[in-house]
Amino acid sequence: MIGYLFALMLLPLATAVLLMLFRASAGQNTARWMALIGSLVTLCVAVVAVSKYNDTIRPTASQPVQPRIEWKHAWLTYAPTATAEQAASRIAAPAPVHLEFYLGADGVSLALIALTALLTVSAVLISWESIKERAAEFYISLLVLQAGLIGVFCAFDLLLFYVFFEFTLIPLFFMVGIWGGAQRNYAAIKFFLYTLVGSLITVLGLAALVLMAFKAGLTSPFSIPDLAAHFTANPIDYRLQVILFLTLSAGFMVKVPLFPFHTWLPLAHVEAPTAGSVMLAGVLLKLGSYGFFRICLPIYRDACLQLGLPLIATLSVIGIVYGSFCALAQRDIKKLVAYSSVAHLGFCMLGLFALNAEGVTGSLLQMINHGLSTGALFLLVGMVYDRYHTRQLDDLGGLAQRLPLIAVAMVFTTMASIGLPGLNGFVGEMLSLAGMFKASWIYAAIGTTGVVLGAWYMLTMVQQAFFGPLREPHDVHDPVKDMTPRELCAFLPLGVMCLWIGVTPQPFIDFMKPDIQAVVSGYDGSKPNTVQVDQQPAAQLAVK
Repeated sequence: MIGYLFALMLLPLATAVLLMLFRASAGQNTARWMALIGSLVTLCVAVVAVSKYNDTIRPTASQPVQPRIEWKHAWLTYAPTATAEQAASRIAAPAPVHLEFYLGADGVSLALIALTALLTVSAVLISWESIKERAAEFYISLLVLQAGLIGVFCAFDLLLFYVFFEFTLIPLFFMVGIWGGAQRNYAAIKFFLYTLVGSLITVLGLAALVLMAFKAGLTSPFSIPDLAAHFTANPIDYRLQVILFLTLSAGFMVKVPLFPFHTWLPLAHVEAPTAGSVMLAGVLLKLGSYGFFRICLPIYRDACLQLGLPLIATLSVIGIVYGSFCALAQRDIKKLVAYSSVAHLGFCMLGLFALNAEGVTGSLLQMINHGLSTGALFLLVGMVYDRYHTRQLDDLGGLAQRLPLIAVAMVFTTMASIGLPGLNGFVGEMLSLAGMFKASWIYAAIGTTGVVLGAWYMLTMVQQAFFGPLREPHDVHDPVKDMTPRELCAFLPLGVMCLWIGVTPQPFIDFMKPDIQAVVSGYDGSKPNTVQVDQQPAAQLAVK
């Protein structure tokens, strides 16, 4: 199985290197076909890895982080020498410290890897005609971004995690800054500075954590499973734990983004090319919530218990309500969908810091759901923009008469986004809210208003843009074509997944369940193999 992880990381990079070597001679058509083949092969490997994952041996150690697939290679070993006093008293020298290249995967990370591979294929297809200048460089950036994202989910070493976490900024910075809209330079710089400043604060927390592990005698002070196991058995002093939690959370909160660190997101979405928006909303925003799940929850248990509910939950419900009202006020469809991401990621964080099986299950499932439905929304908005060169609701109306397939796809995806029972959004949101109701009914009640507000702004957008009297920009003279076969291929897999998760969520929950149990067992006392989810219709879904 470890070979699949290497293939998932190296295939996009290998394709990018080939494009780089032949970009001078490769035209636009060759570049996009190479990118499509590379991304399709990566997706096939991801599907095979997911299908074979249940055949792997479950870890028997009871610890918060338990990768079922792992590969370690010590690339640096530091062996401290015994001091004169230690030698005189015959005290053994400290154990050697290993810096490792530690790759692995569990159910959560592998699900996010598969999501990344799927969205990359859709991103390549939607850019087929819209990217005409420097196409090879664009696809190189996209494939390098895919490799970086997969690297984050495969990394079980703090140093490796941080390197990949930061590395993802670079290709998206170029995608926004070169192929973006009129304010692309400002959007790219704002995105880069926001995320970089947050990450610089995060690295201070990571460095302090590693130094504490080194002082405690851990031979692998960068290993996330070893750190989680050690600090679960030997908790850090509470005050220091709070400081480290807040320091480490800075970069994660910016990346989610939680209110009030969200201001870079709408502009980045609006100015980014469609593929950039798909990858940003679909996967990149999940790095923050994934970082909380992978590092903060297993290591800083006391801080999460004391600060998670009043601090993170408060910022989450503010983001849900604030993002919803901002979305309601937008006249640009793409900016509306961007603000909806602020609200939807609030549900993810709300469920995550409920710190129980229901909430964390809903949070992680909602991360997948948001990537599918919001990624599909950005695809469809890009299709409309390619035809009319505007996204303003004041310029559009009754488009279902001209674009019936796109209209059907938009209505379907909108229903998935607002959480219609039977589609994927309902399962994640309801489990997140159910988990928060167990922790605090006040936060859950406020968060529930986001469901109503989400239906309000999304259905209003669909009604104004696609129904009623036909209204098109005056400068459109050529006949407008409906969804092409290529665009259908980009959208259809996302739509199928939205329906599949909504109708049959149980396999997806079971896929991540052992890893969720391992983390939440220290919070709600649940034992391994005790979290069960009834395989009922989505409207009756609950966690026992």
